[in-house]
Amino acid sequence: QVQLVESGGGSVRAGGSLTLSCAASTPIFSFYVMEWYRQAPGKEREWVANITSQSYTTYEDSVKGRFTMSRDNAKKTVGLQMDSLKPEDTAVYYCHAAPGLFLSDPRRFWGQGTQVTVSA
Repeated sequence: QVQLVESGGGSVRAGGSLTLSCAASTPIFSFYVMEWYRQAPGKEREWVANITSQSYTTYEDSVKGRFTMSRDNAKKTVGLQMDSLKPEDTAVYYCHAAPGLFLSDPRRFWGQGTQVTVSA
């Protein structure tokens, strides 16, 4: 079982910045592909970004150039730096751990979520 704990959410005006963090409990953190998802009110949960164990990142088109995902395998944490925030970024943001190629255990894990609110 992997526990993921997000922090860093809050309220900000459009154009502002927030940094989210996610701390993992597993000693094999480096074997997981880490992801951020978000869910806005009345909408389905959507993928935002991911980062491999070697720190290769991929982003959803609407956040490219504004969000930056990072990880620290020694500290077992991932971050999401969110700049130039827009009201449409308002959502609950979730940290997600997916097994990498070298893990036989197929289980995926979710954090409890952290609220991000961007006002116009």
